[in-house]
Amino acid sequence: MSSSRAFPNPFPDYSGEQFAVKADGKFKLDANFSTEIKGCIQNLLSQLQRGVQQTRKNDSSVYTGHTGIAMLYLHLYDNLPEDANRQTYLETAVAHLQPSLKHLGSDVYTFLCGDAGILAIGAVLCARVGDMKKSKECVDRLESMHTQVVKDPGIPDEHLYGRAGYLAAVMFVQSHLGEQAISAQAIGKVAKAILSSGRELSKKKGWPCPLMYRWYKEYYLGAAHGLAGIFYTLLLIKDPQVRPQILELVRPSLDYLLTLQLPSGNFPPVIGEQDDRLVHWCHGAPGWASMWALAYQVYNDRRYLEAAERCCDVTWQRGLLKKGYGLCHGAAGNAYAFLALFRLTQDQKYLYRACKFAEWCFQYGQHGCRIPDTPFSLFEGMAGTIYFLCDLLDPMKARFPAYEY
Repeated sequence: MSSSRAFPNPFPDYSGEQFAVKADGKFKLDANFSTEIKGCIQNLLSQLQRGVQQTRKNDSSVYTGHTGIAMLYLHLYDNLPEDANRQTYLETAVAHLQPSLKHLGSDVYTFLCGDAGILAIGAVLCARVGDMKKSKECVDRLESMHTQVVKDPGIPDEHLYGRAGYLAAVMFVQSHLGEQAISAQAIGKVAKAILSSGRELSKKKGWPCPLMYRWYKEYYLGAAHGLAGIFYTLLLIKDPQVRPQILELVRPSLDYLLTLQLPSGNFPPVIGEQDDRLVHWCHGAPGWASMWALAYQVYNDRRYLEAAERCCDVTWQRGLLKKGYGLCHGAAGNAYAFLALFRLTQDQKYLYRACKFAEWCFQYGQHGCRIPDTPFSLFEGMAGTIYFLCDLLDPMKARFPAYEY
């Protein structure tokens, strides 16, 4: 299917090329390609540093604001240990975060768009610079939000503005500071609230699956606003007090969603539509790939692996987006679908595809893509592309930011 939203993929598909070799049980990226990636990172960083002042000063979010820039520099600090600028990365991260920490008070409780993301990154950054007192203050404030997240009936369940997005924030803290950093009881209460909400709506509207969710009266399917993001987050929860219920309720819901995959391998953005245009992380196959990959790991059902593979195929065909190179709806974000399948299968085809999308990003700005509203931000712009390129240096560790753990 041709697409007015994507460029034709100019790369030949995989035919045996190896971008990494396995030694001592680990994959090591080709040295020459690693050098190219690092060169591109430095080139884009120099542009980012000149342009980041254009980021709206009153935007503190991870998604488009200064906290997202802080998250990028934290990522560079953690993952480029031999970089001569490593200490500067940490200092730059702190500089971008400090104003956000001083202006908390949003009524959004999620990682990407609310105070939870600021506090989560604050907790980790403060720990990195040795200020454990401030780090604990951030953790405590983040954890205390769970009461409001559970009880407020106006809070949705999705990732961008809802309960799944709050869980993403606490999981970020756990991934950096240890599982003990956040109370399992708090996480379990939020998970139960998501399950309760999904069961209630499904029963009320007579859906053929035990869990159903909507946002602004629409039954969204994708990672940002819909079911893919909610179910992915639920399947990450290991708390034995709630996990059996999650496993029991999510599987039949996934089986229903399997029936909605389009012939192309894509998913429509909303239940009831056959719209096959959006091949984005936020809406469409790229965001679904990691969900089906995790579902396969959890349930060992080959149908889920095949669904993930179909998601990756359509992403390869139509994932070089005219919208740009970013994470939410761009080539960098779409490439994480391939990395999720590479981690799962160790099939070099998926690493090859991710590396080819990286090569597309090497020519940042040269394809005639649309310029995002926030061109240097983490989720719309250049910062997200740099984040992806840094992740690609160690592909088995790569995780879509603020989402995969």
